[in-house]
Amino acid sequence: MAAAVEIEGVSKRFRLYHEKFTSLKERVLHGGRIPYEEFWALQDIDVRIEAGESIGLLGHNGSGKSTLLKCVAGILRPTTGEIRTQGRLAALLELGAGFQPDLTGRENVFLNGSILGMKRVDIARRFDEIVHFAGDEVERMIDNQVKFYSSGMYVRLGFAIAINVDPDILLVDEVLAVGDEAFQRKCLDKVAAFQAEGRTIIVVTHAADLVRQVCTRAAALHHGRLVATGEPNDVIRTFRDTLMIGDDGADDDPDASPFWHHARITGVEVVYPEPGRTVLLPGEPLELRIGYDTRGSRIEDIVAGIAIHGALGQLTYGTNSHLSGQELGTLSGTGAVSFRVPDLPLLDGSYRVTVSLHTRGGLRYDHWEQHVPVEVKAPGRDVGVVRLATEIRVEPGAEVGGRGEVFRRGDG
Repeated sequence: MAAAVEIEGVSKRFRLYHEKFTSLKERVLHGGRIPYEEFWALQDIDVRIEAGESIGLLGHNGSGKSTLLKCVAGILRPTTGEIRTQGRLAALLELGAGFQPDLTGRENVFLNGSILGMKRVDIARRFDEIVHFAGDEVERMIDNQVKFYSSGMYVRLGFAIAINVDPDILLVDEVLAVGDEAFQRKCLDKVAAFQAEGRTIIVVTHAADLVRQVCTRAAALHHGRLVATGEPNDVIRTFRDTLMIGDDGADDDPDASPFWHHARITGVEVVYPEPGRTVLLPGEPLELRIGYDTRGSRIEDIVAGIAIHGALGQLTYGTNSHLSGQELGTLSGTGAVSFRVPDLPLLDGSYRVTVSLHTRGGLRYDHWEQHVPVEVKAPGRDVGVVRLATEIRVEPGAEVGGRGEVFRRGDG
């Protein structure tokens, strides 16, 4: 069976021009040649994406994620290598890029839909669905020129058009966070519907939790090279533990980072209510002690943080000393920072804790991604992630209403 997308040996080179000759004399003196520097945005990328698979592309700015997506979409042509696709493509890249500001929203729906390959009769058939998806605000303004639209209305209408192309392969580049929270939920629901229908989805994003939420596989790029593929949690761990250090200007080796030389985590201790215990019950206290070593420095701008992740990698809870208003002051030498949750509200499950040391501005000293396991055993049969103290009572003859907001079937 052929894959939905096959990327074999793909590299992409750009020419970076540092000078611009404006006069005929300059051009003659340089023989008509303008000096340039070669920049390889992608180098030897090999990825096979099966039909129905959802894959997330991770990487820091300039890693080549969007370039690779544009090559798959056919917007850019690879310098070397080959890309093969099976089925109809829809690319959610620069939403509304084809809009004409002096045309109305209605006219732009037909124009943009045609650019994306839809027939006029198909656009007319789906017009009401497109406008409804974009929201009430867009629906009221649909016969007004789009130059009077807000930026949120603009991208919502662009998204609504693009997802109605009815694609076999959906390419998404940092656009699932458009609009307000309600619209984002609609976008994610639409992506989930595409997945249920067996369509192939490629997502470019900086949001690791989004990759966990919508993707079955992930890939990480670093300076144009593919450095990890596999399960989302494993790739995200590689991305955060290794690649993100490079964003501060250091190599992939943490020992080369000037921030890492200032402070590091020496160990993490999970303290249980009783000696010898290795599991917690809901409602019991959890204490995490993070050992640190400032390696001879006195550090005033330091923040310690924790994040608890569920079995699928979803973020359950996160905080740090700065957010909680409990500044650490100046640290020097070695010691430990303790986080204590007096009443752990988690239900049965295996959790992993991320710990970090960083500046208030977010520059990392040291970071352990989902490195510390914590096991919770719940004796009850409640389901979910958190344990809520719930009271249940029956009120014979009572009617709903009079105490709060009432919802009826069909609302919302």
